[in-house]
Amino acid sequence: MDYRKVTLCLLFSFLLATLAWGREDRLTNTGLAPAAEGTVTTDNDRNGNTGVNIHVKHMATPQSLTPAKQTYLVWIQPRGKEAELLGALRVNENLEGSLKAATPYKDFDILVTAEDNMKPEMPSTMVILKGTVERK
Repeated sequence: MDYRKVTLCLLFSFLLATLAWGREDRLTNTGLAPAAEGTVTTDNDRNGNTGVNIHVKHMATPQSLTPAKQTYLVWIQPRGKEAELLGALRVNENLEGSLKAATPYKDFDILVTAEDNMKPEMPSTMVILKGTVERK
């Protein structure tokens, strides 16, 4: 009897911790690169920031898009604020890429855009993938 209670307690604690620490959401393809897929995994770091891990696959190289672009960038847009550059998304020869970063925001939209340069002032209209993160 005690063994069951301990097991149930540990299982419940594990599930609760998993919900608090990590969450994975799919990114939506906008149709500009039809094969592209992506996920964003978020967690809380020890400083109270939101850790953001983006993984993509089947991403065409930015040079093969129409019109051709130079790079993919990841942006976050907190509720009611302007979009902020999170970082560059490098795509390898297997058409896969990832980006690991952190933000102080808990609720925000994510945009993966194709850009002409590494430091634009705002996201271009070439949004390849997008998603929403809502953490408590």
